[in-house]
Amino acid sequence: MTDLLLENENARKLIKTLGLPLPVPEKLARASGPYEERPLDDKKVLVCGVGGIQAVLARILTKAGANPLVVGASEAALEPFVGPGEAWARAPRLVPPGEAPEGERIDAIVFDGTALDTPEDLRQLYEFMHPWVRRLNRSGRVVVVGRPAAAAKKPARAATRAALEGFTRSLAKEIGSNGSIANSVFVEEGAEERLGPVLRFLLSPRAAFISCQPFHVSKLAKGEEAPESHVLGGKVALVTGAARGIGEATAELLAAEGAQVVCLDRPADDAPCSKVAQRVGGSTLLVDITDPDAPDRIAADLRDRFGGVDIVVHNAGVTRDKTLGRMKPEAWDMAVDINLGAVVRITDRLLQDDTLRAGGRIICLSSVSGIAGNRGQTNYSAGKAGIVGFVQALAPKVAKQGITVNAIAPGFIETRLTDAMPVAIREVARRMSAVGQGGKPEDVGQAITFLATPGAVGLTGETVRVCGGALVGA
Repeated sequence: MTDLLLENENARKLIKTLGLPLPVPEKLARASGPYEERPLDDKKVLVCGVGGIQAVLARILTKAGANPLVVGASEAALEPFVGPGEAWARAPRLVPPGEAPEGERIDAIVFDGTALDTPEDLRQLYEFMHPWVRRLNRSGRVVVVGRPAAAAKKPARAATRAALEGFTRSLAKEIGSNGSIANSVFVEEGAEERLGPVLRFLLSPRAAFISCQPFHVSKLAKGEEAPESHVLGGKVALVTGAARGIGEATAELLAAEGAQVVCLDRPADDAPCSKVAQRVGGSTLLVDITDPDAPDRIAADLRDRFGGVDIVVHNAGVTRDKTLGRMKPEAWDMAVDINLGAVVRITDRLLQDDTLRAGGRIICLSSVSGIAGNRGQTNYSAGKAGIVGFVQALAPKVAKQGITVNAIAPGFIETRLTDAMPVAIREVARRMSAVGQGGKPEDVGQAITFLATPGAVGLTGETVRVCGGALVGA
């Protein structure tokens, strides 16, 4: 990854001037293979906080194979963990508040902040985590669980809940140097049983490049928690732009979980698209998504061959970069239509006659450029920002059918397009994240695949940034 950097004196000088690390640290532990039944097997997970979901956390963590270390002043703190621990052979261990025991290392921290009520209560974040945050092993995990601020009736309570997100984002940028990540999860009251799959994912290597992000678990979409293994067996998944990059990685990961993958791309990309489909045991669908009849053709093909579709991944995208004053109208039209217009048209068509089956999943590719903006990308950023608004508006309209709709916003991802960037710009971009490196297509694919599972039913209307905890605009 750093060969060109080491050969380029100007790039080295620029990175040194900016105070960025040299060389890029390779230290992210990533997952491979299908979902595991026990993704936290023998991991030491510190559980702290004084919230009201300790029993839920106990079931989730012990079943996932974790060895819980429970912070508490007496054996009473262990009570929620004893029964689940016995059931899954994971007996809890009491850890007194204060300094961490000499030589003790941990793999993850889960803080239950669901009972925090006032700004003064936030001191618990410091007291519980301060002794332990430097004891995280490489590629460690921190998850702070709270309640949604919007549901609070008192302004002080809302402020306290919102503070958890700011704390977690900042902590993520402090611990990223050893490949560790931190995220917050806000659980609606009554949706606690939907927390399990989300927590398992965020504590696992599959979330390696997701940091600084808030997740909101709700009861909005109809459905129950899902099985934890072979989660996509019998499901049909459509992936647009599947010939290469993120689309290719996503097709591979969905197929690994048992999905029948339909790889869609332009007729001009027949050869690479067919190779991907053959490799994953799927099929091809060659359509230009900008054609006026594309939505009808896609819907008809999915109905005729499979009786419908369960997962739709809108990955196809394009850039046509120019500053607005120099941009030609065709460049504007192409970027907005492919990145947004086609997504809306195809989705609407698949929903018209229930081609997208009940309990379906829609995942749309946005971008951090759509959230933070980017010079020379007014067209691209407009389209990708539109995706964020689209999933937010559509989510409640399809919730009764058990359909969820979410967006993924990648940051700097290593692809053939980024390989063509000037070396200095590329090397700086790699380091503009908390983990100090760029992501890989499979990082985005892992997030998409999780959102495609039945277990992600609690997440809808979300935009998940897969950016490694971008130092700016995360």
